[in-house]
Amino acid sequence: MARKPGDPPSEKPPAVDHDVIRELAKLLEETGLTEIEFKRDGVSIRVARQSGAPASRAHSPDVAAPAAAVPQPPVDAAQHPGLVASPMVGTAYRGPAPGARPFVEVGSHVKTGETLIVIEAMKTLNQIPSPRSGTVIQILVEDGQPVEYGEPLMIIE
Repeated sequence: MARKPGDPPSEKPPAVDHDVIRELAKLLEETGLTEIEFKRDGVSIRVARQSGAPASRAHSPDVAAPAAAVPQPPVDAAQHPGLVASPMVGTAYRGPAPGARPFVEVGSHVKTGETLIVIEAMKTLNQIPSPRSGTVIQILVEDGQPVEYGEPLMIIE
């Protein structure tokens, strides 16, 4: 149906891609993150884990939604003594190749010197070794995510 001049524009909210929500929830589970947000074409999708179960919410930026009570991460990464920070600027990769199994997962037991992650900088892949033995309790970066010097990568207890 054609719109006549002078008619108010029809403001239809953008469609939410349910496949994106599923992929974000899967990524949340794989990485051990507590929440993730994705914005594209005027649509913002936030997926958060509460009480061990994933929850999702989608909203348009023009619509005010009440803030959901999201539990704070159990660990303040910047203050944690087991923090593993990025030693360089680059792109973090959790596995040795695209689609390959990550070097470590949340709950993995690691030894000093074991590869935790790879950071690509200036076309060079740099293996980031574990500075201590322990258990990975949080992974704070996603595969293919750009990282800055000193940015928290993961926490080992």
